[in-house]
Amino acid sequence: MNLDILKQATKNELPTSRWEHTLRVLDTAIDLIQDRQIDLLSIQVAAVLHDFCKFWPDEELKKWILKYELPRDLLHYHKEIWHAPVGAEVARIKWGITDEAILNAIRYHTTGRPEMTEIEKIIFVADYIEPGRKFPDVEEVRKTAETHLDGAVAQSLRNTISFLESRNQMVYPLTLQAYGYYKHCLG
Repeated sequence: MNLDILKQATKNELPTSRWEHTLRVLDTAIDLIQDRQIDLLSIQVAAVLHDFCKFWPDEELKKWILKYELPRDLLHYHKEIWHAPVGAEVARIKWGITDEAILNAIRYHTTGRPEMTEIEKIIFVADYIEPGRKFPDVEEVRKTAETHLDGAVAQSLRNTISFLESRNQMVYPLTLQAYGYYKHCLG
């Protein structure tokens, strides 16, 4: 895995603002590693590729969901979550990535899931708290992430669910399951 090649390919797929977001996620993810025994390259690859196909046309994302037998129930939920599982397949097929930790970090960065690995939690939280994010309660999550990654995951999930419900949008079941798993971490 050549990180420079992945960076250039991702940059080519994204508008400038989303590429800048990706770079901030990368920096934030590296900061979140702290003293954890995590492979730096794995974090970097997952961060760089997490939004690779975010701006693909809806029809292209649907094709990938159907072709690669991704959960069809995705199609019943907001399209904002489609790029994550599709992105994991793109990473596997286009870039030959076989490391499940990287693939799952990409796959679940929008929904979360119960029992996430450290890499998954880092990418999930980094995507939520990167410095360009400006929304209610993000500062609280940033503060928690400094010392308690699972707590930051729980806060992120709680806030996401509240946001979606306030807009009368359906919450993907895996997000609800993840929150059920992590909510005990809330202080």
